[in-house]
Amino acid sequence: METTTTIMGLVILILVAIPVYFSARSSAAGKTRILNIKKRFNPSNPENFDLTESINNKTLTIDQTNKKFILMNFNPNQQESTFVDLNSVNSCRLIPTTDSHTDTIIKIDFEFQDKETSKKITIPFYDFDDDRIKQISVYQDHQFAKKWHKIIEDSILR
Repeated sequence: METTTTIMGLVILILVAIPVYFSARSSAAGKTRILNIKKRFNPSNPENFDLTESINNKTLTIDQTNKKFILMNFNPNQQESTFVDLNSVNSCRLIPTTDSHTDTIIKIDFEFQDKETSKKITIPFYDFDDDRIKQISVYQDHQFAKKWHKIIEDSILR
């Protein structure tokens, strides 16, 4: 009776430990990837990026003191990271694009206006074609983008 209980306990422990191990390993790999991107854009002080948040394969990070911003898109179709020096921009706008026949958001972009040239720098944040969950994540992404738009604007105005 005790042997059976011990074996069942070990089996349950293994069934719980395997997913926890792979989850921790995946999380560590993601953090390492984010740190490497931060190092690429700020080699001497990657820890200066004091605010970093992630949602739906996207990570946004900002150095509010030195006014630096990075948007990292880890979408399986298109992995990219975009750096913006907020010292060189006047403003930031959030531009949601809707389908012409409905109110469905199909694209969300951050638009920065350069101080010197007044040129608009557009950084894609959400694209309906790259979204696997479709309408569920567009709402989350839109709310997240609104939050970060406010953070970016506050950093620009400092």
